[in-house]
Amino acid sequence: MPSATPRLLLLDSASLYFRAFYGVPARAEAPSGIPTNAVAGFVDMIATLVGRYRPTHVAACWDDDWRPQWRVDAIPTYKAHRVAEDPAEGEEVPDELGPQVPVIAQCLEVLGVPKVGAAHYEADDVIGTLAHHYRGVMPVDVVTGDRDLFQLVDDASATRVIYTARGGVRDPDVVDQGYLRTKYDVPTGDAYADMAVLRGDTSDGLPGVAGIGEKTAARLIAAHGSLEGIRAAIASGDPSIRGAQRARLEAGSDYLDAAPRVVAVARDVPVTDVDLTIGPELPDPAGMSRLALDHAIAGPLGRAAAALYPQAD
Repeated sequence: MPSATPRLLLLDSASLYFRAFYGVPARAEAPSGIPTNAVAGFVDMIATLVGRYRPTHVAACWDDDWRPQWRVDAIPTYKAHRVAEDPAEGEEVPDELGPQVPVIAQCLEVLGVPKVGAAHYEADDVIGTLAHHYRGVMPVDVVTGDRDLFQLVDDASATRVIYTARGGVRDPDVVDQGYLRTKYDVPTGDAYADMAVLRGDTSDGLPGVAGIGEKTAARLIAAHGSLEGIRAAIASGDPSIRGAQRARLEAGSDYLDAAPRVVAVARDVPVTDVDLTIGPELPDPAGMSRLALDHAIAGPLGRAAAALYPQAD
């Protein structure tokens, strides 16, 4: 195994393969005729991440349902702008990326990296469940370009986010509670989730409370402890929340009833019985060779295999 010290690496797969698709230039056509820039980039990301963080356990977390109906029922605008013109096709995905996603899944299989998803749940929920399950058992690194997962940060259990939005996997921001305090003026992952509800997120179709941005949300949380505390203060007539700010929060009451369930990642998805241990040896060398030839990705696959199974070199 890459390390004797237990550590879990959770990959937000879609976040990473979208980043690879847009960040890696088109490659020469492979024998399969399928574009391979996202495949090659994603597999190289695995090589870089495993080589740097030395996990003993790893999961490629998958969107079995990228827009669960239970979230849409709570807030109908949730991810609505990302639905394809034909809703039956689901999420709008670039034409050259769509055929690469099944190949990415095949690469994970031959490399022995579990692809973990669950019906009616997003990858974020799978990540939240696995992070919660392993909290206190071993350190957990969540790799994503999505700020939503900052809510999982917890210094006491060494749960952090390797945030790739700016520097990619080679120069990520390592998000711990110190980062949250410095960047957002909130002390914990739970407080970040409360702030995210108040602020909203246009990229996910979450409107937030009109007129309440990050700084105001952070001040309210500091004063009242949590979103629940803020709402209790409003209900009790606390004079510290007054004027336009009170009016805005009262006007957003229906949204605030629904949004916490949408923003919070699930912690109870039925995925915890999957064995995430990196095995002692590459499980399917012949399959890897076939994929390497069919898609002209011998280099990335070789680098990922060497990172995952260094004793085989």
